[in-house]
Amino acid sequence: MSGPPHIVIVIADQLRRDALGCYGNSMVDTAAIDSLARRGTRFDNCYTTQPVCAPARASILTGLYPQRHGVITNGIGLLPDIAVLAELLPEGYECGYFGKWHLGDDVVPQHGFDHWLSIEDWRRRYTRREYRMLEPDYHYFLREHGIEPPSPESSYEEWLPTAGLPAELTQASFLGDRASAFLRQHSERADPPPLLLVVSYFEPHAPYTGPYDEMYDPRDVDVDQSFCRFPSGGSLVNRLRSRYHLDGGNNPLGERSGDRHDTTTEEGWRRLRARYLGNVTLLDRSIGTILETLERSSMADNTVVIFTSDHGEMGGDHGLMGKRCMYEQAVNVPFITADLRATPDAPVTVGGNISHVDLVPTILELAGVGDDFDLDGTSRLGSFGTSSDVGDSDAFVQWNGGPDRNLGSEQINRMTRLPWRTVVTADRWKLNVSTSDQCELYDLTSDPHELRNLFDDAEHRDRIRDLAARLRIWQQDHDDHAPLPSV
Repeated sequence: MSGPPHIVIVIADQLRRDALGCYGNSMVDTAAIDSLARRGTRFDNCYTTQPVCAPARASILTGLYPQRHGVITNGIGLLPDIAVLAELLPEGYECGYFGKWHLGDDVVPQHGFDHWLSIEDWRRRYTRREYRMLEPDYHYFLREHGIEPPSPESSYEEWLPTAGLPAELTQASFLGDRASAFLRQHSERADPPPLLLVVSYFEPHAPYTGPYDEMYDPRDVDVDQSFCRFPSGGSLVNRLRSRYHLDGGNNPLGERSGDRHDTTTEEGWRRLRARYLGNVTLLDRSIGTILETLERSSMADNTVVIFTSDHGEMGGDHGLMGKRCMYEQAVNVPFITADLRATPDAPVTVGGNISHVDLVPTILELAGVGDDFDLDGTSRLGSFGTSSDVGDSDAFVQWNGGPDRNLGSEQINRMTRLPWRTVVTADRWKLNVSTSDQCELYDLTSDPHELRNLFDDAEHRDRIRDLAARLRIWQQDHDDHAPLPSV
């Protein structure tokens, strides 16, 4: 089939790269995502722009860093005049968005999407009074099955631990089934136009519980040297958070509804990680439903699938839970592409650094659009199906603070509000800097688990100056005005 390709983008939430079989996990069942990697291209090092939901998702959809698209923390809506992918594709594309939006007015179609399926109810981010009376599509689905959905005063994350949902009633299954039905209907049209479909999941985001809680034995969970290890040489904010968790503190939002875990012992952390992997498999099976539908449809020979996650999950590494830090488990995410139009000779792995801001430029080139847009990323289409690396590319990650939720104590919340900037070089050096905290330098080649902070070592002063210069030049080129320390 000729003509512009159909494009399906699948976005997970809070998915660790090493929670997938294709990225080295030896125990987890991620057959669907692994099948994409086998027939496509797996990028080794893709970096989120910011390890928290809304800023990261806005970057995926706009091709801009947070300081340019304006969603610098959770709780900020994406402005109408900031264009997303659906508004940049050429005339003729039909565009659908199914799932987690998290960028304001979640229940109404917007930003160029013709089809919309909502799962969230963030009423505090509605821009019109009349939207307050609307509910997400997922709530109607739950009521059809005799389940009262979360109230406006309670988030899905708070409600889920008490809901006891079977797999077929989870958001993951709801999205997989509805996206599959939509794809079937689209493929059966007499002359279907080119399609962009974004399927955006909540899973495996906390709470650390779900229908597959007992699927994996905690004793078999893969862990590394950073697991349950206090980051004694790291930043104050990470030490405060680690001490809070290792002393038994959980996610305060989840605790309110019973999502409690023993974080004082390795056994407890292993159980949390095993339950997290259960939700990874729940996600994977839903994606498998979508991929099977694609393969059986007339769209199969003209579709490109792209899979990634907005950010990662610490899951006990460095004694931390969640994200909101610059460790690799939180910022280095899976990125897999599969061009169903071609049959590759073998799986392809691409080295080097790419960023989430590269996704929109890549898709625009795939759709035959020029590079006239003022975007922050670079098209990576040339790496699809080619075992190579992307060259000498630095990756830049930011943290902009913001009191978006309670993380356990006043001191943690205070330190979390401080901005950070990070650069990761192609030769795997990583610098994390903040004006009011202990800065960090890691050699990811010899110290991939980030156990030795080299920032105060005299022998690395010139390296730090060089990396800091890269950060300052990036700031100048991308309208970033966050303060950096003098080094």
